[in-house]
Amino acid sequence: MLNFNLLPENANNLYKGNRVSLWFFIAFVCLMTWRSIIHMFFQEYGMHTIANLKLLTGDPDPMPLIYMFFSLWGFAQLIFCAVCWVIIFRYKSLIPLMYLLWILEWGIRTFLYPVMSGDLTASIIYSDGVTPGAVGAPYVTVLLLIFFILSLKKRN
Repeated sequence: MLNFNLLPENANNLYKGNRVSLWFFIAFVCLMTWRSIIHMFFQEYGMHTIANLKLLTGDPDPMPLIYMFFSLWGFAQLIFCAVCWVIIFRYKSLIPLMYLLWILEWGIRTFLYPVMSGDLTASIIYSDGVTPGAVGAPYVTVLLLIFFILSLKKRN
């Protein structure tokens, strides 16, 4: 039976969903924490080597400002991951809710961003290839949906 109560009366450390869903969530948060650290502290490497974005030149140099925004994005991701770690260690009953929030992030990246961008000329001009996040977003969204449903299924 599925439990659609995403906000339990008492947030506690009793996780009632499928154990595989719990372990997937922990592994996923590890990966997202690592991604956040790369975006925050290794902006140049993350932008150019991983995300395939070209180095922009100009006077004044635009890259320090772009790196700062990339770093701030990583910081925002890291804050979200910190909340997930608190949930994992102290409030496991909220894991289905956190799955829903991750589905929102990855789902919007999968379905809304391509529609919003419309003309993909900018992404072609400023990049040397597709970012791993853009390639993996549909797969991650599907995986999150599967494990979200498993997290709602009560164990016997």
